[in-house]
Amino acid sequence: MNQQPTGAHSTQLLKEADRLMTVCNSCRYCEGLCAVFPAMEMRRAFSDGDLNYFANLCHACGACYTDCQFSPPHEFNVNVPQNLAALRAQSWATYAWPRAFSGLFAHNGVAISIICALSVAAFIFGLAATNDPQVLTGVHTGPGAFYALIPHNAMAILFGAAFLYAIIALAMGLRAFWRDIGEPSGTLADPPSLWQAMKDASRLRYLDGGGVGCFNEDERPTDHRRIYHHFAFYGFLLCFASTCVATLYHYFLAREAPYAWWDLPVVLGTLGGIGLVVGPIGLLVEKSKRDAALVDTNSSGMDAAFTLMLFLTGLTGLALLAWRETTAMGPLLALHLGVVFALFVTMPYGKFVHGLFRFASLVRYAHERHRVQ
Repeated sequence: MNQQPTGAHSTQLLKEADRLMTVCNSCRYCEGLCAVFPAMEMRRAFSDGDLNYFANLCHACGACYTDCQFSPPHEFNVNVPQNLAALRAQSWATYAWPRAFSGLFAHNGVAISIICALSVAAFIFGLAATNDPQVLTGVHTGPGAFYALIPHNAMAILFGAAFLYAIIALAMGLRAFWRDIGEPSGTLADPPSLWQAMKDASRLRYLDGGGVGCFNEDERPTDHRRIYHHFAFYGFLLCFASTCVATLYHYFLAREAPYAWWDLPVVLGTLGGIGLVVGPIGLLVEKSKRDAALVDTNSSGMDAAFTLMLFLTGLTGLALLAWRETTAMGPLLALHLGVVFALFVTMPYGKFVHGLFRFASLVRYAHERHRVQ
């Protein structure tokens, strides 16, 4: 654990976070609400890395703001959720790779994501129209029907490159974050810490306000945000699993998409698509009602962009499944592929990053707790 004094912090948000953690470390009233405050209590001084670690460990349940006796309008002006939300968004840009892209989606994420999706869809439309002007409005059925629009190899190269880029960019960002918070690389391979972090992340343990629920628009806690997060999270995992199984089908069983409704890739994709529709809609609704005192309004652009991309991925996927044996198949496939491509290339520069940083923070917290017990 890093207890080295920090001196001057690099940004105003970090300076404010240091002030708040100093006040909270003197009070300690909220130590039972989440992981942030016990992690804070293990330190006497806070480096930039420590504060970014706290920010990504925070699940934004809002309980500490509601319970705090020093929250506004008190002169101490303690607002931990809002400060850590802003610091969290700042940390994503700080550790982004390549650094030149760090501010790319700061304020206009929705517009850029939609433009990217429509541009790729238009490219696929153009490719199909160039090869066969009738392919977009024709009816294509049976194995290999999707590849009448775009050859499988071209699709694999295009999306494989986008996915590989996203993985590399995310890995480099995570590496920078992990180094800055001062934790040795071996912690990420520590089985007990990994297992505890997996359990905490899978059930969103710290989005429960210390057991009563998440505070959103008022002082009545609910589990709504937690439930919608689960829909979105497991919907994404199911869609990813569907893609993996379909890849195995194609290369190892020589079975080409589209598959029957009862085949495993379709079942997984359908369930995942439902999750990606229900979860993001619920999260956007809850976000619209959220108390402004709890959120960082300056980072709402990419937050909304990522949620919208998840929703559109699920919606276009389900629409393609429903109308894949009609003349709408070509346009719907092009649109769905465009949305997925946009999701891939924007993942390293938006809200998706919080999942990786938060999991890494949970691993570190589990490791720290184990050491002090």
